[in-house]
Parts: sequence; C-alpha cells; structure tokens
Amino acid sequence: MGKNVGIIGGGIIGLCCAYYLEKEGHQVTVIDKCNFNKGASYVNAGYITPSHIIPLSAPGVISKGLKWMLNPVSPFYMKPRLDLDFLKWTWKFKSFATKTHVERSIKPLLDINILSRELYQDLKTSGDFDFHYQHDGLLMAYKTDKMGEEEWKVGRRAIEEGLEVSLLSPKDLRQIEPNAQLNVKGAVYFKSDAQMTPTEFMPQLLNHLQLKGVSIKAEETVQDITTQANKVRSITTEKGQYKFDEVVLASGAWTQKLAHQLGLKIWLQAGKGYSINVNRPTGISLPTIFCEAKAAVSPMNGFTRFAGTMEIGGINHDISKVRVKAIAKAAESYYHNLSITDAEIEAANCGLRPVSPDGLPYIGRVPSLNNITIATGHAMMGWSMGPATGKLVTEIISDQPNSIAINAFLPDRKM
Repeated sequence: MGKNVGIIGGGIIGLCCAYYLEKEGHQVTVIDKCNFNKGASYVNAGYITPSHIIPLSAPGVISKGLKWMLNPVSPFYMKPRLDLDFLKWTWKFKSFATKTHVERSIKPLLDINILSRELYQDLKTSGDFDFHYQHDGLLMAYKTDKMGEEEWKVGRRAIEEGLEVSLLSPKDLRQIEPNAQLNVKGAVYFKSDAQMTPTEFMPQLLNHLQLKGVSIKAEETVQDITTQANKVRSITTEKGQYKFDEVVLASGAWTQKLAHQLGLKIWLQAGKGYSINVNRPTGISLPTIFCEAKAAVSPMNGFTRFAGTMEIGGINHDISKVRVKAIAKAAESYYHNLSITDAEIEAANCGLRPVSPDGLPYIGRVPSLNNITIATGHAMMGWSMGPATGKLVTEIISDQPNSIAINAFLPDRKM
C-alpha cells in the first residue's frame, strides 16, 4: 500500500527520491524554498563518477587546507570562524583523514556510483526523457610528475576494484582529444565515468514528476516540524501545514538546520563551488579534471562549463570574483589557445554542496524518529549519486531490500 511521503528539498537528490517513490506507488509532495531552478544541482559539472573512490577526508587534506587558508585563490578553502558547529566539524573531518578510513570507504563509494550510473542509463532508455548523456570517461590531467604518480596510484587502486583505467601520454591525448590541445604531461583516463547537462535534465525530471501527479510546492520554507511519539506529525511552511506518513530530509546544506529542529545531530558544512559557462566552441570533447588546480571542465549540450573550488564558509551565495578568476586562469593554463572572457567570468554562478566530515553521504533512517529518512551529505558527488540515493530511499520507505549495502551511509554512524 502506498504511503503519503513529503520530501523537503527539490535538488537532484530530492527529485530523484520523488521519481522512484512515485514509481513505487507512493503519493509524493516535494517542498522547496526556491523555485526549482537554481542551486548546486543546476551549476555543477554533471559528472557521474565511479572513478571517485577516495573520500574528501583523506590524508594530507587538512595540512593542505591550513596552507590554502592563506591563499585567496586556493582550490580548497576553510574560512576560519568562531562557530562551534564548524569547529567540531573540522575536528571530525581531521579525525577521518586516515588511510584506514579511505580504504573502508572505497567499496561503498564505488557501489553507489556504479548503481547510479546504471540508473541514469535506465532513465535515458526509458522513453520518458530526452537528455544529453555522454559515457566517454573522465581525464585526470596533470602537469607534474609528482601529481601524475599520485593520480596513477588512485588509478591502479581503481583497477583492483574492476574499473578500466589507463595512463595516457601527451601523444595519446592528442589522439583522443584532437581539438582541445591539452597543455599537460599526461592524464589518467577513467573509462568508467559519464557526464550530463544538469540544466537540461532537471527541468525534464521536474516536468515528468508533475505529469505523474507529484505535488510540487515551490518557494515554501519549512518553518516548523512537529513531532509526537517518535514520529513527525506535521510540517508547517509560510503557506500551510502538511501531514505525511513519511518524511525525507533532502535539503542539501540546509538539512542540518532542519535536523536540529528535530533534535537530530547531522554533521554538515556548506561547500561552495563556482561554475563558468562558455557558450561558444572550445574544442573540448572529454570531461577533464585539472589535478593540480582541482578544477574541472564539462562539455555540455551546447556549451562548455568550467567548475571548481570547495569553499567551506557557511551558508551564503556570495560570489568571490577572485576565486572565479582563479578557475578561469587554471583552465587557460591546461589548454593551449583557450581564453575565457571577462563577461563569462562576470556571469559565473555558485552552489552550496552538503559536506559530511567523513566524505560519505547520509542515507537512511534515524533511530529516534521512525518516519524520517535522511538523504544528504553527498558533497561534490550529489549529481553522480542522485538516482542511487532516490532508489535507496524508496527501498527504505517501501520496506524492500537495499540494492547495495548502506551501513557506511547510515545517519547514526559513529562520528
């Protein structure tokens, strides 16, 4: 029997939850404080990344972060501030930056990314959508031998996990990317990865949900959540009150605030990222990450997107032109004859990604409230993990076996 399910959050995670829940026969309402047209789900690189088997909290990240704090154009930036949640999150992040944690995170990250890639392929062939989907792999391009060795170490580890990975020379790169003229020493090529155009898929998914009878509540901010006897009883916005059998918290970087209202401890920080769209031919045909600069390029449907930075600085949408220019400068240094204009830089966008201290998402129920499911904390892989998260949430709410093991993602795991 279908349940009445309310989803708080209308990004890629929330809408994918709605898609699979509706498909399973549940009555679904999605509530979002925006108008379903902006945020990290619209400005990201669109990567589907089985290659990303290493969590953000890895050895060396904190030491680099401390050094990068002094650099206004650094790719990873933690803004120092006297905020207790931030300080505790930073301490927990540091405690997870170990080889042991990295090793135990590899399989869960790989499993959820592969499941998501398979589900995206199913969506593409379902006949319900017509979106750009490109499964040509991902280049990890490097300029120094040291970085090349580091990336190839990850590549070899991915090969052990069954992924197809190869090491490419400049000559090899000229053959597979003949029009882009990469200015690098080489690249690690992950053939496992795919890529999409977020601004194309999100409206299609939203439209599909509306056609299927999903109730879409735009520009409604949750003001109060009432609980009684270990259950959420009602959700109040400025426009009304709702009662649901089940509630999904999928509001990205804002989930922590909602969780606090429920007495739940979900450790999250907002990680801001920026993107620049270039609406003219660039010659770039393969998604590429610039290893030293920690920035990325995505050839999308009709334009090229350059994206980057992880800026842990609280919830705000202030755009740092210095950091945007750093992304443009980095991109220009990785390609001969690439130029990004001042007007393109001026039109840059940003989005906030929910970052957990251990680099793994939160997916699952919480012990204290038996009709709440959490779906957040995906950091840079929200797009990649969207369908898999929606599928797993639906299985939880429908009392079905999980497609993959989710122990590593449970919200009440030790932090």
